[in-house]
Amino acid sequence: MRQFAVTAFALAATLACASGSTTPTAATTTTTGTNTTGTTNTGGSTTPSLPSGYEKFTNGTSVQISGNFVVVSTTDVPNHKSPYFGVGNANYVAPTAGIVLNPSHIAAQSYVLRIPIAPAAAASPGDTPLDAIGVALNGVVFFNQYAAGRVPLTTEIVSFDQYNGHPAMQNNYHYHFEPLYLTAATKSALIGFILDGYPIYGPQETSGSAPTGLDACNGHTHATLEYPNGIYHYHVVSSPPYLVGCFHGTAGTVTN
Repeated sequence: MRQFAVTAFALAATLACASGSTTPTAATTTTTGTNTTGTTNTGGSTTPSLPSGYEKFTNGTSVQISGNFVVVSTTDVPNHKSPYFGVGNANYVAPTAGIVLNPSHIAAQSYVLRIPIAPAAAASPGDTPLDAIGVALNGVVFFNQYAAGRVPLTTEIVSFDQYNGHPAMQNNYHYHFEPLYLTAATKSALIGFILDGYPIYGPQETSGSAPTGLDACNGHTHATLEYPNGIYHYHVVSSPPYLVGCFHGTAGTVTN
């Protein structure tokens, strides 16, 4: 397993042969050294609780608190069908017209993301790396707006499956675009968390309107369903950077 404090592997494009059910399973919510309820220890200090939204993780994703971080561990195998599972797998589906599959396939990974439990704006925005920049609520990792070599995604878009995902050379499935499986019911839904601790939402506000006033990182601040007092958050958009243009806060670390 290789550490990169947000300096990642090269992207490329592929993944497919791990088994798994398409029925979502609840996240495993445990803690390391702290608890999830915000209770007071005998020493008088209050232990942190999981921020709102983390209880929505599914697909067997492990969510823990360790010190000042939420630790999300995931196999990165999607809980939906994809042609990248390969013929013969229970979750295989034939590619739809226009999809040009890349040579990779879906295989289980060992991603561990350490995400700040109390995100705060950095002095200046941080660049997003290739490989994982966050994680969706179904345990699939998010990638940024670039292909390998930090070139535009233009030639890779045709390899996205019906839910806008595909695997990279290490067979790690990921989303660069709106994860359509997670926004099918509600376009304003919380879809995951970015490595700097801020949440990311679908392409609409709860009113059904498109988000306005997005900054260079693709975010803005106002109240959301999970954060009624307001929070900085990102939104999915249909043009670059698609998910996140830069880290608004200080990013945690990723291993795989």
